[in-house]
Amino acid sequence: MLRFTLLSVLLLVTGPLLVAAQFGGGFFEHLFNGGEHGHQQQRQQDVGSDSAWYRQTYAQAHCSKYLCPGTLSCVDKATHCPCPFPDHEEKFELSDGSAICITKTGKPGSVSKKVELARKGLL
Repeated sequence: MLRFTLLSVLLLVTGPLLVAAQFGGGFFEHLFNGGEHGHQQQRQQDVGSDSAWYRQTYAQAHCSKYLCPGTLSCVDKATHCPCPFPDHEEKFELSDGSAICITKTGKPGSVSKKVELARKGLL
């Protein structure tokens, strides 16, 4: 039961990240103005579709403590890892000692309410 609940919380947290990865960035720019900012915009090449860039950057990062896989931040322990998008996410520590990042809704305390609803199977 606990495993199912933890999985539900994990899916609740990672769902918005997957959507942001799919539609984030220039989606709205391209929708509303064709992705152009006049003649001043410089065309850039997209990052490759494989994980080679990430693996190379991870391998070259020096950290004598704990290297956060999501942000490549060097911290004392895994629960100290920052959220990748702190303006839009809030870190929440679970009772098992792990931490997750949850999308903010704008209301104070809403993140803990989301987690509690998910634990009860109501979300």
